[in-house]
Amino acid sequence: MTRQEKLRHYFQRGIYGITAEHLSVGRKNVDVVRQMLEGGVRIIQYREKKKSMSEKYEECRALRQLTLDYDALFIVNDHPDLCLLSDADGVHLGQDDYPPGAVRKFIGPDRILGLSTHAPGQLTGAHAAGADYAGVGPLYETNTKEDVMAPVGLAYLEWAVAHARIPFVAIGGIKEHNMGEVVSRGASCLCLVSEITESRDIRGKIRKLLFLIG
Repeated sequence: MTRQEKLRHYFQRGIYGITAEHLSVGRKNVDVVRQMLEGGVRIIQYREKKKSMSEKYEECRALRQLTLDYDALFIVNDHPDLCLLSDADGVHLGQDDYPPGAVRKFIGPDRILGLSTHAPGQLTGAHAAGADYAGVGPLYETNTKEDVMAPVGLAYLEWAVAHARIPFVAIGGIKEHNMGEVVSRGASCLCLVSEITESRDIRGKIRKLLFLIG
């Protein structure tokens, strides 16, 4: 499947899952991701900030195999080198990470490149820089990572729905109780982190969330 075919196949509608072992009530990432995939998640991003690179490498190797087994997309956060070493489908960057153009040259033409955005100019810039998809948010207050920024609100989401030229994922503080606000504004690919990782029944939670997305 080509890069563009993957984008069309995986980013149309559904849940974008992200690892957060510190928010997984004692469970390991491999166990949590397996339950995500069994519940119907088809995009997994590996995002762990405090583990050693050797730990990240071993986990990514395991998660790469899991995502292949479940026909899911595997994205690595922050680390283009880890993306290649684990044979991931792509890498996701923040605004302060390596320049997207340089990362594209490093990972080659076949892997997916994602970029977090927090304002219309950044989303326009993501397209111009060659990003394949964007994160749009944080829409609400979130504490899933330490360097989180203030919420940008739903107005930016509405702008993205009307103007985005690449697929995007709505992200940041989205929970079951507020996701209706996000879906009603036109978002179809949503990222929920702690709402999923902290759930005692991850499979059941995801099935309910997918039903709410429609």
